[in-house]
Amino acid sequence: MIVLVTCGHIERTAKLERSTKETLINVEVNIDGTGKTHVKTGLSFIDHLISAISTHSLIDVSLVAKSHDGLLHHLVEDISITLSQSISNALGDRSQIMRLGSALVPMDDSLAYASLDLIKRQYSNIQLKLTRDNLEGIPREDLEHFVNSFAQNLNACTHIIVEYGNNDHHKIESAVKAFAVAFRTASCIDKKRKWNGIPSSKGKM
Repeated sequence: MIVLVTCGHIERTAKLERSTKETLINVEVNIDGTGKTHVKTGLSFIDHLISAISTHSLIDVSLVAKSHDGLLHHLVEDISITLSQSISNALGDRSQIMRLGSALVPMDDSLAYASLDLIKRQYSNIQLKLTRDNLEGIPREDLEHFVNSFAQNLNACTHIIVEYGNNDHHKIESAVKAFAVAFRTASCIDKKRKWNGIPSSKGKM
């Protein structure tokens, strides 16, 4: 079930529930928030990554997740899908937004950049360059899947590239922070664009 309220620069919020035999995920987001987070997934590092996205994008995020089948992969995947789809829903028709955003973010030894186009045309290029088999109790392939699933379900053109780094924790955290800062710019309301103005020469996002 999706409950969506979208009204230009007045309010951009969404609620989304994903219920399957594998998981139950409930998410609420407010794009025009202050970065408040209430996240309970049972996975401390996933909570940390979502909190980083919220803090640096200023999206308010409330997310509660429960596993039915006990499989880590399903939980990580469904958390990512539901969070990303809720943000996409909250963007509504994407009128009046800046549309484009990019950021270069360091974290100690690591440097990552993200570039976004919030056009409704899915494409993603994700290069996290993780090397450890397991990070904070989560397999590398599941962390990579978390970021890839997030990018794929945003319905946008998303590039997230880790340029370099020695510490995998720093690599993925700089990557999600870069995404968050780029998204904050791209989703920002363009005050010079007329009411309901579509930021595309096609007149359609």
